[in-house]
Formats: sequence, C-alpha cells, structure tokens
Amino acid sequence: MLFDTTSMGIDGLVQILLSIFFIGLAWWGLQNVRWDIFLLKPNSPQGKLMVILLSIIIGSLVAQFFRDYFGWTTLLKHLF
Repeated sequence: MLFDTTSMGIDGLVQILLSIFFIGLAWWGLQNVRWDIFLLKPNSPQGKLMVILLSIIIGSLVAQFFRDYFGWTTLLKHLF
C-alpha cells in the first residue's frame, strides 16, 4: 500500500513541475508579443494580468497535453 501512495505523490509532483515549467515557457514566449497592437495600455496592471492569465491558460493546456500523451503511451503496451 505504501508503494501506491508514493507513486501517486511522485505523479502529483511531476504534474506540478510540468505545469509550472510550461506556464513559465508560455510566459517567456508571450514576452515577444507586441501587446500595444491589441491593448490600449499594455503596461497597465490589466495588461500585465492578461499576459499572466494567458500564460497560465496556454501553459496548463500544453502540460495537460503532455500528461495525456505520456498516459497514452503507457497504455500502448496493452495493445500487443
């Protein structure tokens, strides 16, 4: 039983680290966007909040894709 809780804990830690990594990567990528084209005041708190929220949304979606992908690849062993 100890093995199950340990593996769940490690899985949770990997998911957290994966999410943080991709959120940071999305934030880094969004720094190159010219927000003055889309926003009236890109340096305002609302503009910065939008970049943070977009980073969280994009990073979470990419992290979820990789979690799903790795889950699917582990299921492939049951195919053969």
